[in-house]
Amino acid sequence: MESSLPGLEAILLVGGQGTRLRPLTLGTPKPLLPTAGVPFLAHQLARARSFGVRRIVFATSYKASMFEPVFGDGADFGLKLEYMTEETPLGTGGAIRNAAQALTVSSDAPVLVLNGDILSGHDIGDQIRAHVDRQAAVTLHLTEVDDPTRFGCVPTDSTGRVTAFLEKTPNPVTNRINAGCYVFTRSVIDSIPAGEVVSVERQTFPGLIESGELVLGYADRTYWLDVGTPAALVQGSRDLVLGKLASPALPGPTGEHLALPGALLSPEAKAVGGTVVGAGARVEAGATVTGSILLDDCVVGAGATVTDSVVGAGARIAAGAVVRDALIGDRAVVGAGNELQAGIRVWPDIQLPDCAVRYSSDV
Repeated sequence: MESSLPGLEAILLVGGQGTRLRPLTLGTPKPLLPTAGVPFLAHQLARARSFGVRRIVFATSYKASMFEPVFGDGADFGLKLEYMTEETPLGTGGAIRNAAQALTVSSDAPVLVLNGDILSGHDIGDQIRAHVDRQAAVTLHLTEVDDPTRFGCVPTDSTGRVTAFLEKTPNPVTNRINAGCYVFTRSVIDSIPAGEVVSVERQTFPGLIESGELVLGYADRTYWLDVGTPAALVQGSRDLVLGKLASPALPGPTGEHLALPGALLSPEAKAVGGTVVGAGARVEAGATVTGSILLDDCVVGAGATVTDSVVGAGARIAAGAVVRDALIGDRAVVGAGNELQAGIRVWPDIQLPDCAVRYSSDV
């Protein structure tokens, strides 16, 4: 469903280091990590395109040079892509202001701002329409969560006007939180000081509220996920493969697993729960892989079990090993009889001998 706004432009914030996802992000920026068989951002680009966005400016910082080789000029997505890099990180507001130099729309036009680590099923077109209809300075997507104590919360009045930006607190006044998708009026972006470190959450938005500008909340309860942690990355990939969130970028049909070209899955192996089997990856007889991301050219040996985990490119899980809720770095080798679980992370190129790490006492 396209918005009725021709020439809609967007800024995509992709500058973060993704420290919580190490070692996966040591060599790859978080927004490029494979998610349901394609780089994470492919899902965002395809969704933005489906709502009428035609031009997107990437706000890059960490490993900035890696984005353009993946997405090029955007023609494959039906988009025009531009790349703007911050030499030193400028915070969310500074990044938006820096990227805005590449916008072409007029000062009264809406500009969509997306965060490069959010999966969301909300109606972007409807959010933009609300912004334009109310002539807001900025319209924030708010999502309702069961436990708002983990986030800052964003109260609104009966007309949808945002009244405050509150930091994390044990007793939140609302279960609505900032979901990280904004529609700005272009002139508001231009009023952010250039070349300075600015936080939209701590400076820009509270400043607008204080000066009486209309900051609007667009609240809903559709699918929403911040993929900042290993468990969330795995969940996001799993949900896309299972079809819990539709994505035009999914490179195959939804189902229990998605096998990329050249993947080899033994007829006596099981890959279920939204698993991705990467290109050239091999799952041997008797192995069970559930809800996991197997990257290209990795091997899961006979009888091994991999659950809710990421197995890096070229890594090997030996016969009978158990890997649960774990990150296995590229080219690492997990020897037979190992039990890896509880959020453990194995760095790239590490070789664990047989039975090196156990959680149970039997051998």
